[in-house]
Amino acid sequence: MLKTEMRNEKSMQIDRMTTSEMLHLMQDEYVAAAYAVERELDAVGRAVDEISARMKQGGRLFYVGCGTSGRLGVLDASECPPTYGVPHGLVVGIIAGGETAIRRAVEGAEDDRACGRGDLLSHSLTPLDSVVGISVAGGAAYVLGALEYASELGAFTVALTCNEGTLLEALADVAIHPDTGAEVVTGSTRMKAGSAHKMILNMISTSVMIKLGHVYQNLMINLRPTNVKLRDRMIRIVCDMIDVRYEEAERLLEENEFDIRRAVEAYKK
Repeated sequence: MLKTEMRNEKSMQIDRMTTSEMLHLMQDEYVAAAYAVERELDAVGRAVDEISARMKQGGRLFYVGCGTSGRLGVLDASECPPTYGVPHGLVVGIIAGGETAIRRAVEGAEDDRACGRGDLLSHSLTPLDSVVGISVAGGAAYVLGALEYASELGAFTVALTCNEGTLLEALADVAIHPDTGAEVVTGSTRMKAGSAHKMILNMISTSVMIKLGHVYQNLMINLRPTNVKLRDRMIRIVCDMIDVRYEEAERLLEENEFDIRRAVEAYKK
């Protein structure tokens, strides 16, 4: 039996616990999941280095998953353009069942291997692309079909699971499998396993964007002023970078189409 499907001895009596006891137990288990991620950092690093190297040559990053795994991939991909100013399509989240499955479960979608292959095929994959297959159990047919196709094309492949020695891992160039163990509620992998996977996906995309030059020191210098909060953040970033007053930073940005790099360069001329 998969570790993520086993019963957690610590939570056998959770239905009789007080609210405080339940919450403390969940928190302890989330901490354990974070330590499981730490043990996989070498594998995450190998993935980051290969993905970033391919992106520098024009490659893209795809996340493919079902259910919670798919939603986490879509979430991470959707946050890259506003955070780092990269184009939509550089990081792509693909979920079994399509757009509908982001909000409502599409039963049976994860069992369609051919559909996983076909959905990735529609994106005109190339050998420079990278594909991260996300499946806690490591056996979702949809994800297997996608990773199989990516491997055939020579794209870089990563298996992100929470169980070692899975079918998905056998297809991948790099396997990342934080051992988060049994869930507090048996089989509810949106909890510890999902939390570990979100951490790892954030690490991958953030590290790749840093290596591609979209971060200066620890500042997001490719932001776009799509709302009041981001406009203010951009102004404050310019203040920090060149030590000017808020009003001066705002003027520089307005004169340079709210492009932080251009604003800073204009000031230094």
